[in-house]
Amino acid sequence: MPQPAREFALRTDNTESTYTEWRHQVRNGLTELQSTLVPLFHETQLFRIYSSTLVPGLLQTEGYAAAVLSAVADFPELPCDDSAEAARARVERSRVIHEPGKRCVLLIEEAVLYCQIGDSDALPTQLAYLIKAADLPPVSLGIVPMATRERAQLPQETFHVYDDTLVSVELVSAEVSITQPSEIAQYLKTFEQLRRMAVYGAEARALMLKALEALQ
Repeated sequence: MPQPAREFALRTDNTESTYTEWRHQVRNGLTELQSTLVPLFHETQLFRIYSSTLVPGLLQTEGYAAAVLSAVADFPELPCDDSAEAARARVERSRVIHEPGKRCVLLIEEAVLYCQIGDSDALPTQLAYLIKAADLPPVSLGIVPMATRERAQLPQETFHVYDDTLVSVELVSAEVSITQPSEIAQYLKTFEQLRRMAVYGAEARALMLKALEALQ
């Protein structure tokens, strides 16, 4: 396993599945939390990300990211609300997708396009950027339509797969980091099932434009 991935997975103990409460992760601020993932992002060549709730961090605009992070800034353990600074750090971190050899396969549920986050400008700006980002060479953006019938997979919790070595699952109270190969295989199977239900290219663009027009 690449060193950054190993350090990320083992930062609490030496098991193959670690559970880290968010309240412990934010004790030094949201900005530092963004920075802890930078080595892992540089090491990873293939990102597979599924989200049923929000636009994935790798494609978030600064305004959208600030709104997302400010919503979690009420942790009692958080020393201060540094969500604006953390949003800038998140956007800067996302530039990693432009590094040579990177590939980002992202799946979202169509409902994500309608989830109102932040002020009146945050979501329209985010959707406009998402439409452009979908055309970036390293990016494959799939959207699972709300009208999908006979789903092979129900909407799942947000999860990230880094190469084939680490899965990060976001829960309400904690983050679970998985390095057990058999469990990673289950997430890859789930991702593939969701990927086959998604639409891409012109069909995905039409869904994003529809959501953007609904805000006008």
